[in-house]
Amino acid sequence: MRAVWRAARAAVRRRRLQTLLIGLVTLVSTGATVVALGLLDAASAPFDRAFDQQRGPHVVAAFDPAKVSNVRLADAARRPGVTAAGPFTLATVSLPRGHDSFGLGGELTVVGRPGPDGPVDTVDLWAGRWAVRPGEVVVNRRSDWTADDLGRTLRVPSGPALTIVGFAFDLSGTADAWVAPAQMPALRPTATQMLFRFRDASSEDRLRAELATVTDRLPDGALTGSQSYLTLKHRIGRSARAYAPYLMTFGVLGLVVAVLIVAHVVGGAVLSGFRHIGILKALGFTPGQVLAVYLVMVSVPALAGCVLGAIAGNLLARPFFQFVFTGPDAGVFHDEVGVAPWVNVLALAGLPLVCVIAALAPALRARGLSAARAISAGSAPRAGRALGLQRRLAGTRLPRSVSLGAGLPFTRPGRSALTLAAVVLGVATVTFATGLATTMTRFGNAGRDAYDVTVYASKFRNGQEVQPVHADRDLQALLASLPGASRVTARGDLDVVIAGSSRKVMLEGRRGDTALDGVLTEGRWMRKTGEVVAGSAFLRQNGLRVGDRLRLRKGERQEEVAVVGEFMMDDARLVTAGWRTMTALAPAEKPIAYHVKLRDGADPAAYVRAARAADPGIDPVPNGSNSVTDTIVGSAAGLTLMLAVVASLGVFNTVVLNTHDRRRDLGMLKSIGMTPRQVTVMTVTSMAVLGAIGSLLGIPLGMAGYDVVVPRMADAVDLALPADMTDVWRAPALTALAFAGVVIAVLGAAVPARRAARLSVAEVLRGE
Repeated sequence: MRAVWRAARAAVRRRRLQTLLIGLVTLVSTGATVVALGLLDAASAPFDRAFDQQRGPHVVAAFDPAKVSNVRLADAARRPGVTAAGPFTLATVSLPRGHDSFGLGGELTVVGRPGPDGPVDTVDLWAGRWAVRPGEVVVNRRSDWTADDLGRTLRVPSGPALTIVGFAFDLSGTADAWVAPAQMPALRPTATQMLFRFRDASSEDRLRAELATVTDRLPDGALTGSQSYLTLKHRIGRSARAYAPYLMTFGVLGLVVAVLIVAHVVGGAVLSGFRHIGILKALGFTPGQVLAVYLVMVSVPALAGCVLGAIAGNLLARPFFQFVFTGPDAGVFHDEVGVAPWVNVLALAGLPLVCVIAALAPALRARGLSAARAISAGSAPRAGRALGLQRRLAGTRLPRSVSLGAGLPFTRPGRSALTLAAVVLGVATVTFATGLATTMTRFGNAGRDAYDVTVYASKFRNGQEVQPVHADRDLQALLASLPGASRVTARGDLDVVIAGSSRKVMLEGRRGDTALDGVLTEGRWMRKTGEVVAGSAFLRQNGLRVGDRLRLRKGERQEEVAVVGEFMMDDARLVTAGWRTMTALAPAEKPIAYHVKLRDGADPAAYVRAARAADPGIDPVPNGSNSVTDTIVGSAAGLTLMLAVVASLGVFNTVVLNTHDRRRDLGMLKSIGMTPRQVTVMTVTSMAVLGAIGSLLGIPLGMAGYDVVVPRMADAVDLALPADMTDVWRAPALTALAFAGVVIAVLGAAVPARRAARLSVAEVLRGE
């Protein structure tokens, strides 16, 4: 065994190019695979663990206290396979925006609950204590608050003052705050809350059936709303699921390229190392030992590449996961997400095994060679191979260097096939990434030309909120009068709930251009009071469609609205309405921002300076880039570049092997007058032929990958993409992609071709 290891180690040192290739492709493949599999696991695993630890409710249901009593609700929950907590009284409290609400302004769901524990939904009380008497409240927050904030007072309009005695976290979002049950009458409760866990919670259909079994004996209309944990899980993990399809695509492509390149490199090592194999056997190496030498020769750089790739994947995954898991729902997992141990084990054990399997066929060939045949084998191709094709090419009017080069790939069909496969995958990767980048760029730029500057109607200075000098209408008129302004749209945001449930809605009121930056995918924009246009994520997650009606509630006011359109938006809470619809629910609501469209050629920076000078209480901000779009396009470009480089290295290896095999032929051609430039052209042409064929095969493959992956990315975040965002395959783009394979092949062949051109006849003959 020591002899095998010494021979393999010497081969690794001697074949530096092959060693580098194997290590590089396994590094890239392992890194992409670790990030992709880690992301898939992180999309659900942290939620499942936290949800099980808190014994979260599979269904949160709201009931009308006027139609069903607490006693009857408790009796209905006593069914086999059902675990329940409640009934708890529920109230919706409106807090004004400002310093008195400490960032909690808007609609708050307050529940009267005697304690944080229970058979369902154990609340994590991480600071302070539970509210046990009137005048006390526990706030459901994990971030933006510290234990030092205990003792602050929340003043409820037309209600009691509540002192914050504790901070707790409830993953299921059953309430924004909890008070003692004795406090609830002063808050004027409007519903009764029940929390259910069921024996079978595997799907939405099963949850509906279980809930129907519990409520089948209750009066009609008693159940006013419900929400399953699957909706929450989907919302929290949807960002991760949006990234996973394209990362998995790159991971699979990288793995396949790794297998092809390893088989290519080892096969070439066997073919070019016949003499070395014969010497090993002449020295007494058994066929099994020869096989072991070649497998170890592959395993060493493959294992090193996998280890480095796993380390790189883990280092890249952490900040990437922190970016993916952001927002009010997913941000709670910042410190919990990471690459699971099974992902690293699979990468470190599976990918080297794949490389060894890829090397097995050529290594078995080395095992079966006799010593005499191996030592006496020449490096030139067998007589007669592809001679007919080469003669036909020689009869054409092509330059002799081009005709000879075009026929070279067919002299080694097996080697050329592996090289072609690597080029095909490289072209497919470039094609897929081009389509993805085009769609994501259009998505990021969608509606961005609707306005150029956002002017916020207040600003913070030295920790204090400063209000604008001008009143609402005067401020809008002032902004429209500044140099460069074309039109100004006021925007207000109002927290409301869907009547009969605790589902939050962000109602965005617009005064001016109702379309603003939205991309309409169905229906039309609102035209009158009582009409709304909802985001695609809101409609999907609430089971609504264009034409449906719903009732929105803000405090004591309710308004029935009709959904007249759907626009492209992944915010599952957002609904857009005209200004009068919003003020029908909150007459005193003021704009929080003004969106300014500038005239063509106007300088946004100059407008920002003018706006700040006109009113010191406003905060104008020019449009920035879309961080999600930049992340996807940037990471896809990086992965594409890596795989294209690996494919070029496969071409590089092919040219090196071909040059080594055809040294005698090159010497003869030079001896009869072929110039170094003609040798370079001949060598590059041989690979350019494979590049052209690779483009013809790789472009349809990349287009098919785009058609599979991009719709799944959109579905993961409940987006409906309009046709103009996915119609990316136009003639100019396809024409440019047609040269991708040739570019990959030429880049890989350029350096060894120039090296072959510098070979002198004397050097070749001396080698012989």
